[in-house]
Amino acid sequence: MATRLLAIAASFLAVFTGVANAAEPQPWQMNLPAPVSPIAQQAYDFHTYWLMPVITVITLFVLTLLLYTCYRFRASANPTPSKTTHNAPLEVIWTVVPTLILAVLVWPSMKLLYASDETQDADMTIKIIGNQWYWSYEYPDHGNFIFDALLVARTTEEAEAENAARLMDTDNVVVMPIDTKIRLLMTSNDVLHNWSVSDFGVRMDTVPGRLNESWVLIEKPGTYYGFCSELCGTDHAYMPITVKAVPIDEFETWVTWAQGEFDTVAGSPVQENVRVADSTAR
Repeated sequence: MATRLLAIAASFLAVFTGVANAAEPQPWQMNLPAPVSPIAQQAYDFHTYWLMPVITVITLFVLTLLLYTCYRFRASANPTPSKTTHNAPLEVIWTVVPTLILAVLVWPSMKLLYASDETQDADMTIKIIGNQWYWSYEYPDHGNFIFDALLVARTTEEAEAENAARLMDTDNVVVMPIDTKIRLLMTSNDVLHNWSVSDFGVRMDTVPGRLNESWVLIEKPGTYYGFCSELCGTDHAYMPITVKAVPIDEFETWVTWAQGEFDTVAGSPVQENVRVADSTAR
């Protein structure tokens, strides 16, 4: 019991001091993961400094109002209930005030939305393909090789013995360079999936027959985890995402190894197709 209370206290301390556990979730963790990309930082700020204060004030106001109503209009204090059905000023207030609150939140919300969709001037492209139930990754700018990333199945005891993340590691890790703007193209071979890594601020559906795109610029090296966040069938819970962010020289070394290890996708690189589409649209 004492251990659990200490864990709860630590989690609340993390919330109020702005500390978040990055990369791998921890017991009793609260708040968003520590951001490691510009979009994740913007989302973290929007959540922490805009939404949470507004939600807190609204919650406390509604709670106070409910407690007052329960006390003021209890049966013993009102033996004859009021038959009032309308109050025009009050109805205007409870319509206008929420509208104003939403209007204030529009600016940071739309700013974040447009920033997450700004994929121009990317330094490289990675194509992400959802499958039942694993991920495939193509590197069109680096020889157009492709590989699959499947769950490494471990029991709890095996994970503890290996000091590994249970149900979070994949056999092939997605390697990305830090300080590099990476365009992420996403599609699916079968049903809807969702490629989601909270540390990057990326969460996007992969849709059969369609290319969705996002981007990431990782500012801190490390190993980051994510999951499919779209119900996609029986093994939906068993298609994790493991990303290893490394300096550019380590990435180039890995690319040289990967080009000899993995198969190559036939056809022209995806990057060229994207550029042709962009120029045609303009």
